[in-house]
Amino acid sequence: MHRTVTTDEDVRRAFASDASGLVLVPEGVARPTSAGEVVELVKEAAASGTPITAAGGQTSTTAASITDTGLLLSLRGLDRVIDIDPVARTARVEAGVLLGEFKRRLAADGLLFPPDPTSEEDVTIGGAIACNASGARTLRYGATRVHVTALRVALATGELVEVRRPGLEKNTAGYALAQDAVDWFVGSEGTLGIVVEAELALLPSPARVVGLAIPFRDEGAALGFVVAARLATNVLPRCIEYFDGLALDIARAARAETAWAPAAAGMVYVEEATDGDDPPLDAWLELAEGHDAIADDVLVFDGDSALRDARRMRHAVPAHMNERGAQYRQAGGRKLSTDWAVPFRKLADTIAEARRLVSDAGIPMPVIYGHAGSGHPHQNFIAEDTASRERTEAVIEATLRHVLAVGGTVSAEHGIGKVKRRWLPLQASAQQLAVMRAVKRELDPQGILAPGNVI
Repeated sequence: MHRTVTTDEDVRRAFASDASGLVLVPEGVARPTSAGEVVELVKEAAASGTPITAAGGQTSTTAASITDTGLLLSLRGLDRVIDIDPVARTARVEAGVLLGEFKRRLAADGLLFPPDPTSEEDVTIGGAIACNASGARTLRYGATRVHVTALRVALATGELVEVRRPGLEKNTAGYALAQDAVDWFVGSEGTLGIVVEAELALLPSPARVVGLAIPFRDEGAALGFVVAARLATNVLPRCIEYFDGLALDIARAARAETAWAPAAAGMVYVEEATDGDDPPLDAWLELAEGHDAIADDVLVFDGDSALRDARRMRHAVPAHMNERGAQYRQAGGRKLSTDWAVPFRKLADTIAEARRLVSDAGIPMPVIYGHAGSGHPHQNFIAEDTASRERTEAVIEATLRHVLAVGGTVSAEHGIGKVKRRWLPLQASAQQLAVMRAVKRELDPQGILAPGNVI
């Protein structure tokens, strides 16, 4: 057994849970501190046929970062920021670097790594790459994938390889799926290789960002405003987030302002970034008033401190729901969350259909919040026991079937992991699944990497 591997039960249980609500206790835990140690561990696992599941901050909502089979490989010890080049606007970092700390370090040089998953204070760079993390700002900046320029990856054989984007504007050499090896690993949830280091493309930090929390009297008006904000030419949002009435109650409590906007049944939070010019607040307010917003109760978040306050308000919703769900684990219940997405113009109708399915099933309404500007909300259900969990999962599947019927996806940002594996075949054809399995066999012929994730 490698010196970094432990089978101590307390240690194994410390790595047995993530944000999915599941608990899977690994047979062993390894905590390497270098890429060389990762390579040694993978070689030993390959030689013995031992499954090995990589993990970062273990913030996965799909159980991608936990396992009860083989070795849990925690990469938190690979935590060096190797280089930041302000001129080239690139950074070289190890997989275990925490995203929040990394972004604060970049800010000192006037730089920005745009992906902003809600859990950025706990998520690692490697974890963000493994699930192609996104967040609220994806509306303007895109998900993690587009900001990754090169990777060092430990393959299932223990071979350490570096892959780099070709940087070409034109390329017709072979199949498109084979032209850029970086894309093999971004979003692969640890099933094709273990990312140990990454080169990332950075952006200059915006000179000024202003956020607006805009309350609405009803859900239809709020979601109509979302569409209008996407189509408007006089505003340029970097995020458009929706909070239904239940989510708004949690956000109010987080700000200790339970009396704010008492007539509101929902809220939309937007941010606009500029290069120093004043954000177009008048245009935002005019647009909001045109969609029956409660204009007198609009909150403005201007400056770093205020924006951190707004972020805490938004983060309070999933944090609150995670805590609620954890209370029911012993009874077979937990928080159940979705991350489906539809074309943004179809969001209001899809949420209405999702609510109808919940009502018909006789289960409590979920908390609905999230990235409405991208047609991508989260439904958070609380199942109190096994029976209610099964009823809720049936409602989720029915919702996903409707989502796919209107051109959507079963997973927009959290990946498939183990939790959503049953629903991937609803979206992916038999041929697509066969291609995925073929790639998996080629890169991981023994099937030892992250068993149970994706396929």
